[in-house]
Amino acid sequence: MSTQTDKVDFTTSAEATLTSRKDASLASLMWKHPSVFWGGLLLVIMVLVAVFGPLLTADPVAIHPIDRLKVPSAEFWFGTDYLGRNVYSRVIYGARVSLVVGLAVAVVAVVLGLVTGLLSGYIRWLDAIIMRVMDGLMAIPGILLAIALISLSGATLFTVIIAIVIPEIPRVVRLVRSVVLTVREEPYVEAAIAAGTRTHLILIRHILPNTIAPLIVQATYICGSAMLTESILGFLGAGIPPEIPSWGNIMSEGRTYFQLSPWIIFFPGIALALTVLAVNTVGDGLRDTLDPRIARKM
Repeated sequence: MSTQTDKVDFTTSAEATLTSRKDASLASLMWKHPSVFWGGLLLVIMVLVAVFGPLLTADPVAIHPIDRLKVPSAEFWFGTDYLGRNVYSRVIYGARVSLVVGLAVAVVAVVLGLVTGLLSGYIRWLDAIIMRVMDGLMAIPGILLAIALISLSGATLFTVIIAIVIPEIPRVVRLVRSVVLTVREEPYVEAAIAAGTRTHLILIRHILPNTIAPLIVQATYICGSAMLTESILGFLGAGIPPEIPSWGNIMSEGRTYFQLSPWIIFFPGIALALTVLAVNTVGDGLRDTLDPRIARKM
């Protein structure tokens, strides 16, 4: 009986020690990199607002001419626009558009850029061809390319995402290629080649894991940049259709009445700034955490 009791006590103490170590590591991470915590917390709040906020707000496209250009009050928290629409409801719904665009652009750009960068960095004869194409895409201003694509194919959410993705792919390709060029000269990669390992297995097992950390950081910056670009396109009238409330569309419609009703632009601008700030703060914190050179200095 004593032996079984000792085993139970040892198991319990081991679990308690492991839990305390996890708590200590989490606390130390928050202490060393508070930007990851606070940026992530702000981003989670914005996501919850985008997901559950519309359930608690009025119709963002409902027109009430009698309530046009109302100042912020207890009835209309963010005021109303020139058609009497509730700016608070429109800002909440606009969060969905910006977050969907940012996440979709980041995922698509990272996936396509990762595959292309791996091939470009490892297969030498493809490198010159792929990089010349990427240089050509980077030579075209992203906003002008997006406006041209939207003008040709129409303003839809899918078109806006594709138009923003295309200029972001070359940045991911160049990042992944630089990592591959460094890793492919490592002894363990040369040993795998000498052992007759197939190319796709070398890329997946030995080279791909080294690209994950920089890609995570790059994805956060792409997400923030995509949300800004979508708002710029909406402000210029070349983005999401006007009937869909987005932060760019709200600010574009409110610029005519800015002197009379500055809140129409102020509140969506603040929401956009906070969201992009949260994403970039998380990216900076992840860079500090995942980069071993910076981690050693801290």
